[in-house]
Amino acid sequence: MARQNTNIIKNIEQTYLKNNLPIIHVGDTIRIGLLIQEGNKERVQFSEGVIIAISNANLNTTITLRRVFQGIGVEKVYLIHSPRITNIQIMRRSKVRRAKLYYLRNRSGKATRLKQKFIV
Repeated sequence: MARQNTNIIKNIEQTYLKNNLPIIHVGDTIRIGLLIQEGNKERVQFSEGVIIAISNANLNTTITLRRVFQGIGVEKVYLIHSPRITNIQIMRRSKVRRAKLYYLRNRSGKATRLKQKFIV
């Protein structure tokens, strides 16, 4: 019975998964377009930052984006299969040796730079 329920849930989730997402990794600097509603108007607001964590869970896959804004570190978790996210653009890739880059929280200035990885 439990196996049948998980199959039903997987089939329902499959309809909501996005197919047009780029392959993203921890350490990538991305620009993410988020649909914002102000009154009766909708507009796309872009947010840019480094991915410091990815949580893979099918429909509930999230990424944690970090950027320093006016000297303060700001982190935000995005549900990448959300209908509010219009597009994800990869600005640059970085060579990292960790699955989670939480150590960037304790660093500031030039110490937060990651070595760029060039794709041929």
